[in-house]
Amino acid sequence: MKEVKRHCYAKGNVIYKTRTITFKPFVKFEIHNVMKLIQDNLTPDLLSGRKKVMYPDDVNKVKYYGHCYHASQALYYLMNTDQLKGYSAEDYRGEKHWWLQDGDQVFDVTSDQYHSVGQKPPHDRGKVTKWYGWQERPQQISLNLMARVLKNRLIKDKEEKWDI
Repeated sequence: MKEVKRHCYAKGNVIYKTRTITFKPFVKFEIHNVMKLIQDNLTPDLLSGRKKVMYPDDVNKVKYYGHCYHASQALYYLMNTDQLKGYSAEDYRGEKHWWLQDGDQVFDVTSDQYHSVGQKPPHDRGKVTKWYGWQERPQQISLNLMARVLKNRLIKDKEEKWDI
């Protein structure tokens, strides 16, 4: 069993809300199956209210465009391994692309967004990169994607709130 928590903070770093997802994680040899599950659950609604992408017209034209960060972060947390590292690099259009690596082995859930337009993902320029956000906490969008992917492996998705 594995737990992933996301705290929300008020002024003075006081936690006022926590979302906890408890689940049965996937083992390393299942990683390609998990990548496929993530791909199957990437939909435009996940991009609503998100940071603006550089090429908004591509959201509905290029499969997986705009999904690399939360797809990579979801894969990172869904797996039962400490060997995966987040990587990023600027792509051919100057936009940041995210994926995971275990040593030289690349796990890029959204690489087809490049291949489908005759480009290569920027893996050769990638560097280990910390997750966005304060204390590298998981993004809500990543947790939402995880809940979709987990289905019967999801034990609990709970939000607790405190008065401050």
